[in-house]
Amino acid sequence: MFGNLGDMSKMFEGMQENAKKLQAELESKVFKVKSGGGLVEITINGKSEVTDINIDDSLLGDKESLQILLIGAINDANKMVEDNRQNSALGMLGGMNPFGGN
Repeated sequence: MFGNLGDMSKMFEGMQENAKKLQAELESKVFKVKSGGGLVEITINGKSEVTDINIDDSLLGDKESLQILLIGAINDANKMVEDNRQNSALGMLGGMNPFGGN
């Protein structure tokens, strides 16, 4: 009854190792998002850390527009990172979605 525990343990260790590799790969990715037709550009890494922001000089006198575009760009960048994580995790599971759906 317990003869397969060793095999299961090896399989689990392999899954853990694959998960660590996937995490490192995800964290090393870089995403760029533009907002306002390119007036604001955010660079974010796979850990959801903003690493660079470029703001067009024309926005420097319009604080409200700048804030709106920054919020939009940061939210879009974080969504890109999260979508990438989910797609990579589903790919690791062989495309099977354990949460149901199509």
